[in-house]
Amino acid sequence: MCNITIVPRSMCGFRVLVVLLFLSSSLTYGQVTPLTSSQNTHKIAGDVLRGAMPALALSSTFIWKDRQKGTYQFSKALAGTFALMYGLKLITNKERPNGENNNSFPSGHTSVAFASAAFVQKRYGWEFGIPAYLLAGYVGYTRIEANKHDSVDVLAGAAIGVGISYLFTKRYDEEKKLGISSGFIENTPIIGLTYKF
Repeated sequence: MCNITIVPRSMCGFRVLVVLLFLSSSLTYGQVTPLTSSQNTHKIAGDVLRGAMPALALSSTFIWKDRQKGTYQFSKALAGTFALMYGLKLITNKERPNGENNNSFPSGHTSVAFASAAFVQKRYGWEFGIPAYLLAGYVGYTRIEANKHDSVDVLAGAAIGVGISYLFTKRYDEEKKLGISSGFIENTPIIGLTYKF
């Protein structure tokens, strides 16, 4: 367990994120049915985005400098997504469409991609959320195209990712640069303007 006096929360969350991503990649065993060139290209793109999307979502918290609150919120959202997703995989024990193993329901790649997209959208707005959701939708498509999941697995993964991210994420409100204040000094009404550089 991280000691907050020694390691900041953001580093603790980052370490948990790295461990969870490593564990999730170790649960795949190998492709049973050979993929076509097109399917393999989509599979590789989906695999890359599964790692890149959470990295970009986490990086966004440093770009906006939102005092580590976003980092902590994203770490909780991703950990919650992993916990629910792997719990459901163990309970349902659904066979993949390609017969590779019994980890089909829900789609982990899709869960992680949609958790990342939902975090970006809810935290920073739709102008960043729309491209993130498009990428997450493509990840879901790649999982169907690679014969790893069916549409039910992908839709469940998307719902889990969005739901858990919405549960833990709050909107980021940038500090106001211009402020107006009013009051009284010695029974004289005053109006003040402040501007933060």
